[in-house]
Amino acid sequence: MNPDGGGSSSSPPPPSPSRGADAEAKEEEHGRKQVVVVLVGPPGSGKSTFADAVVAGSTAGRSWVRICQDTIGNGKAGTKIQCLKATSDALKEGKSVLIDRCNLEREQRADFVKLSSTLHVDVHAVALDLPAKVCISRAVSRKGHEGNLQGGKAALVVNRMLQKKETPLLTEGFSRIMSCNDDGDIKKAVDMYNALGPSDCLPSGIFGQKSKGPIQVGIMKFLKKSDTSSVEKSSGPKITLSESKPEQQNPLAKHEKVEDGMSCPMEVEKGLNDKNENEKHAKECDSDDVGSCTLAFPSISTADFQFDLDRASDIIVDTAADFLQKFDNIRLVLVDLSEKSRILSLVKEKASKKSIDCSRFFTFVGDITQLHTKGGLRCSVIANAANWRLKPGGGGVNAAIFSAAGESLHHATKKCADALRPGTSVVVPLPSISPLHQREGVTHVIHVLGPNMNPMRPDYLKNDYIKGSKILREAYNSLFENFASIVRGHMGKQNGKLGAEMSASGGTSPNDTKMKREDSHGSERMKKHKLLPPIMTAKQQHEHTKANTPNYHDKSMTSSAAPNQAREGDTKKSGVVASKTWGSWARTLYELAMHPEKYKNTDSILETSDEFIVLKDLYPKAKKHVLVISRTDGLDSLADVKKEHLPLLRRMHSAGVKWAHKFLEEDASLVFRLGYHSVPSMRQLHLHIISQDFDSTSLKNKKHWNSFTTPFFRDSVDVIEEIEQHGSATANSDEKILAMELRCHRCRSAHPNIPKLKSHIANCKSSFPSHLLQKNRLVSS
Repeated sequence: MNPDGGGSSSSPPPPSPSRGADAEAKEEEHGRKQVVVVLVGPPGSGKSTFADAVVAGSTAGRSWVRICQDTIGNGKAGTKIQCLKATSDALKEGKSVLIDRCNLEREQRADFVKLSSTLHVDVHAVALDLPAKVCISRAVSRKGHEGNLQGGKAALVVNRMLQKKETPLLTEGFSRIMSCNDDGDIKKAVDMYNALGPSDCLPSGIFGQKSKGPIQVGIMKFLKKSDTSSVEKSSGPKITLSESKPEQQNPLAKHEKVEDGMSCPMEVEKGLNDKNENEKHAKECDSDDVGSCTLAFPSISTADFQFDLDRASDIIVDTAADFLQKFDNIRLVLVDLSEKSRILSLVKEKASKKSIDCSRFFTFVGDITQLHTKGGLRCSVIANAANWRLKPGGGGVNAAIFSAAGESLHHATKKCADALRPGTSVVVPLPSISPLHQREGVTHVIHVLGPNMNPMRPDYLKNDYIKGSKILREAYNSLFENFASIVRGHMGKQNGKLGAEMSASGGTSPNDTKMKREDSHGSERMKKHKLLPPIMTAKQQHEHTKANTPNYHDKSMTSSAAPNQAREGDTKKSGVVASKTWGSWARTLYELAMHPEKYKNTDSILETSDEFIVLKDLYPKAKKHVLVISRTDGLDSLADVKKEHLPLLRRMHSAGVKWAHKFLEEDASLVFRLGYHSVPSMRQLHLHIISQDFDSTSLKNKKHWNSFTTPFFRDSVDVIEEIEQHGSATANSDEKILAMELRCHRCRSAHPNIPKLKSHIANCKSSFPSHLLQKNRLVSS
């Protein structure tokens, strides 16, 4: 199986011997430079037209092949695996390839990128980013389409596919990405590839992208006024905008107006002040799952506290942008009662200039206590611009929320905290008896206190905007972090319920597996992880010491402690008990993954992304030894990995392969293996990329050796394949494996001690065991 694939059950065939030294020498002789062009776009965007134009119009002698999934099966629709095989065959014949399939999701592109990398061929992405209404109009009106996707059903398919679109990135492995935003751009791209000679290559980089927005907007609006008759004629019951099925809805709200050529700046539709329009847009995203990941918040400190609106809007946009970069599937909604709100106008304008994803951060005109019943917008968490005493009254948002929530909010708040200092926030779970909970579905209120510029209010800052801006930024950061903790707790609770159900039915939950594990790797294993000292603030230390305290409503709780304890409470209620305890040394990787910004000054971190960190092992067991560490909270080891984590595992694997190739550029004699320890000694899932020379002074004993050369070490490709087929990975937790006799990993000869084993390895010329030579388990030049 291909570990970076998009859900395929088997991998494309490895390069045949025919593409060995002789083929490469022949290729060099002719100076031929092949390329794979992955077309990215929904139905109706013009992928087939593009591919046909390049194949038919090539004037420079380059041989092109179009591979279309709609016709790959002897003129009928086929599978991605067939496309991969055809691509491999064409490349071995010296041809360049155009991949004509939608490829809107990263996972769907990964197999083609991997195959191209394996065959040492450049891979380009050409994204046909035409307006949604153009694609829909074309798809609906076309006749005789190869894949029979036309008429009314085509409109719904385009809509659904665009909701899942992920913009191509260089980090996926593309050497070049080109975005075509109109027919003129497409013609230029076709002409460019037509003029590309056999030995020519195009510059690397990103060209033509206007925005990082992942989704074309306003599709449902266009559908409603578009070809209604076509939709009615399609099979199945008629679906109107107000009763569209959940699987056909965009999980993130769209409050934008579509303009030709406009990519997706954050714009609230001008007709939003009309109540009916407001409700119509909100209904497009009315979903419990979406609501649980949505925070509605007012502007902090700009009303009674009289903070400058221009400065406040800068801080709102900056903190929101930073927060959204760290988390997926979370959205923020800035709410104000007035359609003429100055703060909404400023935020919209500045967010648009920053090209913030309009589906994840937008403004909404309405009463924050009636967003669902009056505005149709479902938000499980709302923020309150509170006073320092956390008391009702005072007018504005604070009075409105306390009034709408009833006495239960006041009592619940008193159990969580007595007071609040500027720049902080506190989470209050809203009791189910609260009218706000019952009517609007609000489960949590986050009280937040900002800086005060009003001389008639406490803590007046005397117009010190340096200090005031710092406090306001801290307030929004605290608010957003607490919201993220609530979302994580909600996700953990759902997973906990699933684990409890599995346990009740005789299954094994991830934490049940953990209970059977013990950490016995010894002091030498501990030394390896004195990687970077964990840095904890006083607040984190306080939370750490309180971690086992069952009192959820402790009044001494800091603003961030509540959600952490809530998560523990959720786990306990689910009936799943995690008995694995991690010592402070074992939490080093976890602390680093969760807070990489604290380790900026180290040269051990090679790469940082939203999903993982690539880190040098400070006690490497070979010439080259790095770790790819997941940044997903709660993913401690293989025992926690499930099918939903497959995209992450594939991307971690791709990152490992990338770094292996970088090291091979420095030393082509190296051979790399990628895998996980069955029972890690460190918290936080991490993938080892280790060269097979094992030439390191840090490799000192049997446990070191056997943890990388026995079944205790699970190859990454096998883990991905097993999870794909069975939903979880088998971990060989028999610690006796680590005490086995020392055997060469090539010839399997036995040796009495580490020095003699190392001496043998340095001179052993045997080939690797046959199972390692299959399925790309080894990476070499």
